[in-house]
Amino acid sequence: MKTVLSENALRILKLRYLRKDREGTVVETPEEMLQRVAAHVAGAEVAFGGKSKGRDSADDYFRMMSSLDFLPNSPTLMNAGRELGQLAACFVLPVDDSLESIFDAVKNTALIHQSGGGTGFSFSRLRPKNDMVSTTSGVASGPVSFMEVFNKATDIIKQGGTRRGANMGVLRVDHPDIEEFITVKRNPERLTSFNLSVGATDAFMDASNKDLPFPLVNPRSGIVARTVQARDIFDLMVQCAWENGEPGILFLDEINRHNPTPLLGSIECTNPCGEQPLLPFEACNLGSINLARMIRQGASGPETDWERLARTVHLSVRFLDDVIEVNRYPLPRIETLARANRKIGLGVMGFAHFLILLGISYNSEQSVNLAGSLMAFIREEAWAASRELAQERGPFPNFRGSVYEIRGEPPARNATVTTIAPTGSLSLIAGCSSGIEPLYALAYTRNIPGDIGVYELDPLFRSMAEQEGILDPGLESVLRKTGTLPPDPRIPRRLRDLFATAIEIPPGQHVRIQAAFQAHTDNAVSKTINFASRVGPAEVKDTLLLAHNLKCKGLTIYRDNSRAGQTLTCGLTSTC
Repeated sequence: MKTVLSENALRILKLRYLRKDREGTVVETPEEMLQRVAAHVAGAEVAFGGKSKGRDSADDYFRMMSSLDFLPNSPTLMNAGRELGQLAACFVLPVDDSLESIFDAVKNTALIHQSGGGTGFSFSRLRPKNDMVSTTSGVASGPVSFMEVFNKATDIIKQGGTRRGANMGVLRVDHPDIEEFITVKRNPERLTSFNLSVGATDAFMDASNKDLPFPLVNPRSGIVARTVQARDIFDLMVQCAWENGEPGILFLDEINRHNPTPLLGSIECTNPCGEQPLLPFEACNLGSINLARMIRQGASGPETDWERLARTVHLSVRFLDDVIEVNRYPLPRIETLARANRKIGLGVMGFAHFLILLGISYNSEQSVNLAGSLMAFIREEAWAASRELAQERGPFPNFRGSVYEIRGEPPARNATVTTIAPTGSLSLIAGCSSGIEPLYALAYTRNIPGDIGVYELDPLFRSMAEQEGILDPGLESVLRKTGTLPPDPRIPRRLRDLFATAIEIPPGQHVRIQAAFQAHTDNAVSKTINFASRVGPAEVKDTLLLAHNLKCKGLTIYRDNSRAGQTLTCGLTSTC
């Protein structure tokens, strides 16, 4: 099958994914890349069903990827069938309150970044600044100072030779250094390789809502260091997020209410983009179904192709479980836990294009309802596939004692099966919109890892505007400058509704879409709530509260033009 790729997709593949010789010359076509990945991943099938099973699965996997119905996370595309062999995207490492633990974590971070993965850390166990250090009769420098060490190490190491390392840094909201953590990125030169999220608890959110005092506790001693007004801390988070998009927020209690293996410990952190909560030393590999490919022409117009979607879900779950078998993990402890829990994260991309093709506005109640029913279907089919695999291969080893066994559910092959990732590069390769995001703009420049700037006029808009006879050089020139539709009476209202951009859609609608997906997703949902630059802090605060009330597991907001070097900009160079 010939894979149809855009010029931008080919450019990204050549720069980051396709195999090169020692001189840096590309020596692999996109089809050969997918054949390499399919053959390597299907190698797991040989152990379970023989050589013919492996050949059949390799053919199935190749067809699924080459049709762009599904793509695995970037490390799998880059490393499968190659010497590095590290295929997982998401890792969490522990950082305990000792120099040995801290610098072991730095070393392990370097190994993971070198292999193409991203790392998350909770720094909540580290004693606060100016606390005593009995072994040296000195004072501690605090979590933020040690985060700088991780940041420097990440800056030095280039992930797998193809992309910069990324980290998630989390600090519990009851840590005595929480104000320093919240405000550290007011200096844009600090912690540049980190995304930051405050680990908020239900107790904190309740105290903030009621404007009550809130204790900050020294994690070394367990003693209350001081008491603050919870609302003051929350308002500081809101102000800093409004200023430059950070920190985000993780709702730790909501995350742990869905922890499938609580006997192994509590979840304190996620991967860099927030979609994958993990235990210390856990890893997860992800993949995404292209929803724009899951549409057929029905008797009354375009409709969801549920049969094709179900087939793709089942094959994708098998693919991701096979990845666990053939993966070459960077650390023995990670391999042990990854194989014991066998977490996978099947998600979606192209949701905005999916809605447009069905004639549904992202900014509608219908889109929220469809998001819920769609993800409920995917989750149900994914668990059915995991249970079928458990009958063939056995359940995940930590099934005993898991919430599933306690609830009397049938054995499953995987502790989790669904995750919604951002799919930045993957969606460009697949030619669809990112993750579950609305269209950021109709014409935009995306800066992707590797200092690659990719300009694109949304292909679906181009097609529909040409059909309507409104895409002329004048309109395209305006789009190149602004990224949004001008007040031109020739543009039908229907197109304006379908192609509303992220900043034109109210923040509350963004959150409702995220919550609809989250309600049927085992892990978490990566989504950015975009605000226009003119929006004030009060709207940011309302959005965070809505996300908590709707049981999201976390939230990331970004006010346009609030920092230099943002990932997406409207048009060629301007911002919205």
